[in-house]
Amino acid sequence: MKFDERHLIQLAAVVKTGGVTEGAALLGLAQPAVSRTLSMLEKRVGEPLFIKGRRPLQPTPLGLSLAEHGLVMLAASRKASDLVESFRVGKSGVVRIGGTPFFMDALITGLCAEFQASHPDVRIDQSYGYFPDLRAALKADQIDLAICPIDILDEGSGLEFQQILPGRNVVACRITHPLLLKRRPQPSHLLDYPWIAPPPGSPLLADLRALLLSFGATEIKIRFSGGSLMSVINYLKAADALTIMPHSVVFAQRKEKTITALPITIPHPERALAILKRIDAPRAPAVDQFAEFVRTGFQDLRHLIKRHEEAVIWGI
Repeated sequence: MKFDERHLIQLAAVVKTGGVTEGAALLGLAQPAVSRTLSMLEKRVGEPLFIKGRRPLQPTPLGLSLAEHGLVMLAASRKASDLVESFRVGKSGVVRIGGTPFFMDALITGLCAEFQASHPDVRIDQSYGYFPDLRAALKADQIDLAICPIDILDEGSGLEFQQILPGRNVVACRITHPLLLKRRPQPSHLLDYPWIAPPPGSPLLADLRALLLSFGATEIKIRFSGGSLMSVINYLKAADALTIMPHSVVFAQRKEKTITALPITIPHPERALAILKRIDAPRAPAVDQFAEFVRTGFQDLRHLIKRHEEAVIWGI
């Protein structure tokens, strides 16, 4: 004998609430419709489903057994409804983000954890890359958002970006570096120390070359290269080496009291950290929720960095 799952769900609702009116209200149905369903179900099985004259309604053993199957279906239906509603409001789903390693490790990963504190059912898949790779990943629908430094987009690229932080580079060093003891360190002093080169493919590598040219130098002593953010920080902590980093990345390490920025002004690129996404791609609501969370978080960070910059006396 085959049963309509909807009939078993209605039976389960009535058994659960103890009344036809209450069961109908639980399912958002009209009471007469549920009454007809129960009558049809009793005729189909040829046995009563409720003990007559009992209030609240008391199921017969057969009625209870059928209701138990309906309760499983009702629970599954409720779970599916909750899942859909959670997805619609951005409380569940998957967010695929890609970004440049230093920014992701220093700034974005922590925001991911903060976001999931209020969105525990959202999974975040993070990957690394630089602008050309991230642009390709967006167009291939491999990621939903890219967070990276960018200067300008080609017209007709199909992408849009939202600036979250202005670009500014600094020379980073450990907090006990000898240059910090100088009252006004000069660019020429930077050439007396070994350097850590940014990872291959990083726009910071081009920035380092531009920095050298601005000093009138043709080469510097590269002592270490190709490391992750953590390896660069650990190297800086143990040596009087220098490297070029975004100011925001160095600022994010301030509580660790291991590295800092030399108070010397250097050329910085005409680009900004931005959230990049496809214009025409449908996105899960959780993706837009996360993008807004990042944007809001960087508003606060931008104000803190600006206050810090204004408090430092930067040399030439």
